[in-house]
Amino acid sequence: MKAAILDGIKNRLEIRETELPEVNPNSSLVNVKYCALNHRDLWIYKGQYAGLKFPIILGSDISGVYENAEVLINPSLNWGGSELFQGPLYSILGLPANGGLAEFVSVPHQNIIDKPKHLKMEQAAALPLAGLTAYRALFSRAKVTSTDKIFISGIGGGVALFALQFAVAIGAEVYVSSSDDSKIEKAIQLGAKAGFNYSNETWHKEFLKTHSGVDVVIDGAGGQGFSQLIKICNPGARIALYGATRGTWSDIVVQQVFWKQLNILGSTMGSEQDFKEMVQLVSSHSIQPVVDRIFALHEINEALQYMEAGKQFGKIVIAVNE
Repeated sequence: MKAAILDGIKNRLEIRETELPEVNPNSSLVNVKYCALNHRDLWIYKGQYAGLKFPIILGSDISGVYENAEVLINPSLNWGGSELFQGPLYSILGLPANGGLAEFVSVPHQNIIDKPKHLKMEQAAALPLAGLTAYRALFSRAKVTSTDKIFISGIGGGVALFALQFAVAIGAEVYVSSSDDSKIEKAIQLGAKAGFNYSNETWHKEFLKTHSGVDVVIDGAGGQGFSQLIKICNPGARIALYGATRGTWSDIVVQQVFWKQLNILGSTMGSEQDFKEMVQLVSSHSIQPVVDRIFALHEINEALQYMEAGKQFGKIVIAVNE
């Protein structure tokens, strides 16, 4: 089969023929049609991810065909027996197991899910990892309801956009932030009430001048500026933290956390049940994933460069085998 293969840190991915993936009694081959990129793929490429091994076929977000049916793949492997946290054997498709930047992928039977009927295949590929992460952060961890006022940081990335779309779908009031005013405008078109440019270090003061505090924060950045999110929280608010793209916290005033009785909730990917519920939410509300751009498989290196530039609004999708 044809695949995009990474042989080492920062090596260009090569398109070449390789053997079909092995299957066992608990797994099946899926014919990959589209595979969306995540920052995880970029971090692996740059050597900034744990458990590196080479050669590797990247790609966690897959739509394809299995037994003549159009399907999605749940990229959470071996979640474990608890809905509260992943078990010791947990991994994500695309490392250590080969992923979807290939004509075929081998996955456990239970990870193959029917594609929502209203989605095109390229839209469906945009859904799995980011949609699952957003769903768990919102609903399994932060327990969001329609009466909550929600703030989502870093709008434009896949998880943040799905968090916006899911929260709007249930009727919640949503605010967003970005360093790019054009992304804020696009988010407002998707249902956000307003947005704030975090390049302005006093954006949180502007927020509080015109709005009361928020009940929930969904954040994937961490790092410097996290303290501003704490300042816009109502007492008893929940902060679901699903990533740390800006690094570790450096400016938190701890007293504000305990005095406000805030709940800081770690959230990673999601369980099999989370994935099924996420797909059901997307289907029942006819949610349309935002696809920024589609690249051909032979353009995979250009696609990674485009992701690193950070200009996308929505998911970057690779047409593997149209």
